[in-house]
Amino acid sequence: MSNVSYYTAEGLKKLREELNHLRDIERPKASQAIAEARDKGDLSENAEYDAAKEAQGLLELKIAKLEATVAGARLIDESQLDTSKVLVLSTVKVKNTTNGMEMTYTLVAESEADLKSGKISVNSPIGKGLLGKKVGEVAEITVPNGTIGFEVVEISRT
Repeated sequence: MSNVSYYTAEGLKKLREELNHLRDIERPKASQAIAEARDKGDLSENAEYDAAKEAQGLLELKIAKLEATVAGARLIDESQLDTSKVLVLSTVKVKNTTNGMEMTYTLVAESEADLKSGKISVNSPIGKGLLGKKVGEVAEITVPNGTIGFEVVEISRT
């Protein structure tokens, strides 16, 4: 069973670049480390060889997982997204109904979330609460300290 995940063009590009780096750079390094350890003599007592083989196994596992992710990746067609409500790839300006503070978030796939750049996951509590809301609607979001109301002030596309 393949898991389908949705990505922006930027997110999918990063995923492919990471996969290519692992295949083209890291895989040959791992093979070289095994060859160097093998050249040091008796393999039955060679801890360096065992460590290099284990590192190669972990690398191959990571490559396999990334290959499966890329195979199940689907590019989001931004032109087909409804601009009247909050969806993935929406940039949303919200106002905290308690303190009046305004914040702007872009809702993205979980793998692309980066709070420093204002990108939050659609699977985060705030992301889930905002999904489907229209301008003027309030999302009541439960956080560890209680419930916060976020009024949707503006919705745009990235």
